[in-house]
Amino acid sequence: MRARDVRELLADAFRMPDDVNPPGERYESNSPSPEGSPALDETSLKADTTRAASPTDPHPPTGTHPSPPPAEDSTHPGTTPVTPPGGAAPRHPRSMAAPNRDSDLRRTFPAFPPHASDGARFAATWWGNAWVTALEEGALDAKRLARGRGYAEQGHVDAITVTPGLVLAYVRGSRPRPYRVQVRLRTLGDADWDRFLDLAADRTGHIAALLDREMPQSLAECGVPLLPGPGDLEPQCSCPDRGHPCKHAAALCYQTARLLDADPFVLLLLRGRGERDLLDALSRLSAARAARAAQEKEPAPLPGVRASEALASRRLPPLPAPLPVPAHPEQPPAYPASPGGPDPFALDQLATDAAARAHALLGTGRDPVGELTLWQDAVRLAAARPGSGLTAGTRAFYASLAAATDRTPADLARAVAAWRQGGLEGLAVLEEPWDPPAGRFDRARPLLLAADLPAFRPWRNHLTHPRGHVQLRLGRDGLWYAYESEPGHDDWWPRGTPDLDPVGALTGLGTPSDP
Repeated sequence: MRARDVRELLADAFRMPDDVNPPGERYESNSPSPEGSPALDETSLKADTTRAASPTDPHPPTGTHPSPPPAEDSTHPGTTPVTPPGGAAPRHPRSMAAPNRDSDLRRTFPAFPPHASDGARFAATWWGNAWVTALEEGALDAKRLARGRGYAEQGHVDAITVTPGLVLAYVRGSRPRPYRVQVRLRTLGDADWDRFLDLAADRTGHIAALLDREMPQSLAECGVPLLPGPGDLEPQCSCPDRGHPCKHAAALCYQTARLLDADPFVLLLLRGRGERDLLDALSRLSAARAARAAQEKEPAPLPGVRASEALASRRLPPLPAPLPVPAHPEQPPAYPASPGGPDPFALDQLATDAAARAHALLGTGRDPVGELTLWQDAVRLAAARPGSGLTAGTRAFYASLAAATDRTPADLARAVAAWRQGGLEGLAVLEEPWDPPAGRFDRARPLLLAADLPAFRPWRNHLTHPRGHVQLRLGRDGLWYAYESEPGHDDWWPRGTPDLDPVGALTGLGTPSDP
């Protein structure tokens, strides 16, 4: 008895391996040792006890204490739980699970924290509740089930290890040393697994549900006994209780229902197949069925017409005659003025210009305006605006065009005068000095002298009056363009109409001869 008390006092100083029955506890007649777990003989237990603390040693090893008076366990008559001195709660041993040994056919789940259900159903899913139903309908004592449910809610179940056909865990009871509990479930044979895989691969929704950690009810009720029925669960516990099940096994079964809630692959592992192996088999089966269906499917007829029909000679009807070109572009619709809106007059001008360009393109096939630069097109638009720039609307229009081309309104007004004088060529004469060849330019000065005009000073394609108020410029088109400026200022503005005769280009400009 003293040796037993010492073993119980030192129980939480040792960690029990997963596959060996805890020292000092034997499997009862209804709890055989698991395969590969040799039971400790009485001699080794006595030897360990003697080394730990001898009953006759007046100086026991450090850390040992005399056995306190035993207290009777109301649940198991004849058993005596150990209470440390001072009435403190007994210390619980560390987890005995070994998750580092996990594989596809062995999974270890950490212990659930204490959870109060307040009388609600322990499982949340239909398959988890089916597991609980199988437990409760196969139980022989409702009181043990209630105690086991309380153990599960209070977190007495340690980490749970699941292997094919077996659920294993240590459960703390009324003694400091936890009990080794296992629940066995028959694994499925090859024929059942073949039927399950066929039914799961028939519908892609089944595979998608499993990947989402859900168990389709139609898949679980396909004729393969996935979920246990009453009497299918075989609990075994190292405690002396001979109930079916004892409260420790009931606690493990309740916690297993929570595992099934979170992951139905735990149920499939219990029935004999790991998650990776199962998904690989489903993938192979689905691929094989898809390939077989593709081979058996007849090729769809190709769209189109036969080559003989496409190449057969036939007469095509003539194209319809094009519509006649309108005599003139139509007037665009009026745009009402609104505060903060665009200028209706400017919009009317742009619409009228677009209609004129479209009419020219439709009749001639060319759009010369499309070849203009941004600056040239802005000058063209401003030149088409009636008025001389004195009105407020015209000034605003000039200012917007000048800002869009990074020029000043004065530059735009001068360019508009050149455009009105000679179009695109007149604008080039204003902005692009050039060196004319000998001949026409050289004959202009004698012609001016013959008309009683003074000798004009030449510079490139320019001939300037000696007083600096009249100037002639020769364009590349061979025409002379007249310009005027205030005397003494280099501020030349196009004037008059271009002419082939330099004297004719000066007509009306007022060019008195020198005295």
